[in-house]
Amino acid sequence: MSYEYVIDSFAWVEYFRGTEAGRKVRRYIESDHAATSTLTLAELKEKYLRADWASSDGDVAFIAGRTLVTPVDREIALLAGELNHARKKTVKGWGMVDSIILATARTVSARVVTGDLHFKDLPDAIML
Repeated sequence: MSYEYVIDSFAWVEYFRGTEAGRKVRRYIESDHAATSTLTLAELKEKYLRADWASSDGDVAFIAGRTLVTPVDREIALLAGELNHARKKTVKGWGMVDSIILATARTVSARVVTGDLHFKDLPDAIML
């Protein structure tokens, strides 16, 4: 499966919570051209635990069934290192996971679907 969109944890949380932003992300998730980084799964697990929400297992199963779950390979890791180095100079709070999500998209010329303001200046981000 190829992908045109990388759905980040912000978008997934909004989707599962049924918010207005979540309704906007639906079309990208249902496009059959979406991917989710394995690091997004880690972020979601931590978010569910921190917020004391019910288990994330069902949501993770849905994500795996609906999108391509992409591992961090050598190409993504090296690009993420470059992106992280550059973005930390200009974006307060930018982190390595942000870089990995962006690198996951850029390696295949996809776009990141997010509401995370760290991405707001990027042309390859679809802001919710």
